[in-house]
Amino acid sequence: MAYNVISIEDISEALGEEKLKALLNGFKCELNKDVEHFLKHDAIQFYKMGMSKTFLVFSTYQKQNVIVGYFALTDKITRIKSNAVSNSIKKRLLRFAKKDDIDNYYTVSLPLIGQLGKNYNNDYNKLITGDVLLKLACDKIREVQHIIGGKFVFLECEDKPKLKEFYESNGFVHFGNRNLDKDERERNSGQYLLQMLCDLSK
Repeated sequence: MAYNVISIEDISEALGEEKLKALLNGFKCELNKDVEHFLKHDAIQFYKMGMSKTFLVFSTYQKQNVIVGYFALTDKITRIKSNAVSNSIKKRLLRFAKKDDIDNYYTVSLPLIGQLGKNYNNDYNKLITGDVLLKLACDKIREVQHIIGGKFVFLECEDKPKLKEFYESNGFVHFGNRNLDKDERERNSGQYLLQMLCDLSK
């Protein structure tokens, strides 16, 4: 199945912001309210402020283009504890990170997949797998890294066995936890998010 990946910025410029908002309002993700809330309430403002870029993934259903999922990308400084990753990852991280030998941490600026979700409205989620959606997000990051350099990407997810297994099956490794901010706790379960790292050069 073919997919088109288009930034909401490009859609806004082509159709106007009101039509873009109407398009985003058709996205449903009851499994993760934070994913739905971000797309409907934050994504437009974030791209205007230069904080992140959101991409809609379209496919064809009954001769119409429909949103099957989306992802949001940004860049963020994070800290990775040395004993949380393998020696081979540590060697590759040293090319991009600053090592703190006292605290035994790597400080590095990395692309972050800030949001990733399928559209459960009208069962459009059945038109794409999570593996494909994640690959599309990683491919977009590879395009950027082909221009500016870099090898790694990271993301944050709820501490749920199925989610952790899903990302691990796609090459991500758990390297830490981030405590949720107060406003994040309203739309996420638990008190923290798992931080997962992937080497896109593999």
